[in-house]
Amino acid sequence: MKILIKLSYLILFISLIGCNVNSGNVISPNSILVSKSGEQILVADETANRIRIIKQSDSKDTKQIDLDDMPTGFALSDDDKKLYCTIGVSEGQLLEIDLENYQVKRALKVGHSPVAPVLSANQQILYLCNRFENSISSIDLNSFTITKKVKVDREPVALALSEKENKLYVVNHLPNGSAIGAYHSSKISVIDTRSFNLIKEISLPNGSNALNAICISPDEEYAYVTHILARYNVPTNQVERGWINTNALSIIDLKSNNYLCTVLLDDLDLGAANPYDVKCSKNGDKLLVSHSGTSELSVIARNKLHNRILQTQQEPIGTVYARSLDQIKDDLSFLQDIRIRIQLKGKGAKSIALTNQNAYVSMYYSGTICEVNLTNMSHSADILLGEQTMVSQERLGEMYFNDATLCKQNWQSCASCHPGNARVDALNWDNLNDGVGNPKNTKSLLLAHVTAPSMITGIRPDAEGAVRAGIEHILFTNQPEEIAQAIDAYLMSLSPISSPYLKNGKLSESAERGKLVFQKAQCNECHSGPYLTNLEKFDVGVGTDLEEGRKFDTPSLIEIWRTAPYLYNGKAKDLKEVFTKYNKTQKHGKTAQLSHQELEDLIEYCLTL
Repeated sequence: MKILIKLSYLILFISLIGCNVNSGNVISPNSILVSKSGEQILVADETANRIRIIKQSDSKDTKQIDLDDMPTGFALSDDDKKLYCTIGVSEGQLLEIDLENYQVKRALKVGHSPVAPVLSANQQILYLCNRFENSISSIDLNSFTITKKVKVDREPVALALSEKENKLYVVNHLPNGSAIGAYHSSKISVIDTRSFNLIKEISLPNGSNALNAICISPDEEYAYVTHILARYNVPTNQVERGWINTNALSIIDLKSNNYLCTVLLDDLDLGAANPYDVKCSKNGDKLLVSHSGTSELSVIARNKLHNRILQTQQEPIGTVYARSLDQIKDDLSFLQDIRIRIQLKGKGAKSIALTNQNAYVSMYYSGTICEVNLTNMSHSADILLGEQTMVSQERLGEMYFNDATLCKQNWQSCASCHPGNARVDALNWDNLNDGVGNPKNTKSLLLAHVTAPSMITGIRPDAEGAVRAGIEHILFTNQPEEIAQAIDAYLMSLSPISSPYLKNGKLSESAERGKLVFQKAQCNECHSGPYLTNLEKFDVGVGTDLEEGRKFDTPSLIEIWRTAPYLYNGKAKDLKEVFTKYNKTQKHGKTAQLSHQELEDLIEYCLTL
């Protein structure tokens, strides 16, 4: 069996890299658009810092625009003459690109981590997410200036604009707040575009996380959101029937501005892992969802879906499907006979672009665009974006980390619990490595290989052991050692992102004071060295119930600004609670004697790490 697995991955490897062993950029298509005229396909090549423009009638006729940083999102003017592109992370910009001469016409600094630009109908305003600032920016395109910003819940990653209702719907990637309550889930933020105020937060079902995309139906009656629906309240002792993670599409009723229901995208015995993008066909008859974990495209008959939902509301008794709107989120057969799953060539299905006849899906790890014929529902062609260079072990490890076909029945990938480039899902999980009934918060895997031991209790001696245990006990398969080694290489290649709390890359006055308070409170005694951990285990007085008196691994504080909630079971919603509410014994830093200003300064400093 292992020989067959190795052979299948060897074939895939060859298909990804061809025969070229020369150095050069790896091709990683993500965001994709089809021009309004239908003549061109525009693709964001993330790792090459490049925009590729392909002529539909002749895919070999391509243009490219080289950028100074990674492209993170697109918006195209109605006349096909201007492309608005967000680039960069810590030093994010919005570019206005003239598509007649393929030149950057204007550039605007827009803050940390800009993504998902959206144009207003009159083409005068552009909205974008500042992901790690937890904010949405409004930009006047005439003056090319930021006019307004509004705070939203946590890590906004996608936007959809309802011009009819003057509302902007914001997809927040991760749950916010303490993880120990009865409800912990990502939300949809709603902004009134006239006042540019946050007017509502729409709750999704408990466990909704890793939200990725949103689209609005042509009649502006519904919005559709892709995400994972985590079943985090049960021990992770099996994976069948989505016991750990299911993959979902939530529906928002835009008339009432309320959550309607959640539909599972999986089948009874076959997961459809890591739903990424969602698009509605121009005539509204189809919903299309890409699955990055299983490299598929789901095509759902939208009218039949809503008829089935209506039937569930009106005549639930006697149906073979869920008997209430709330039960739909647990019904793995709800899409039976009204959805087609199309297996795509390559790995890493991401963004979708549509014409009347075709869907185009970017394949992140294959460097290609898959063309799907929407008439006969078949994968009709591959568009090559260039000659893919030799793939490194780190790149292969990233692919495996995101590949749900390594999991029994394809339910999840490593990235299902560690989204955002192997960071956190903000949930507590009852893994079986230290007994049952003591769920722990998901740790970021950044620096895991240089800060042994692993896991919150340090129960794994090192990250290498944790990777192999995860394959066996979370993916429920046995894989060749080469796959685990590649995942190790990927995780070791991860670099911290500069904190959004830095001011022009430097500490603010408050953070400078907080750096001294960090020493005064003796935080530096345990959080020391280049990784801000002494690699030891301590009882810091935060254990409760089964964990009382237990020693916990000293975590690195690097990127602590993006890893909330805090403490071993995520009970502290923010750092203030870490230093006050959950530090009564003063074992977790001497913070009781700090003044209010010192405490604020300490928090400000920690958030810059």
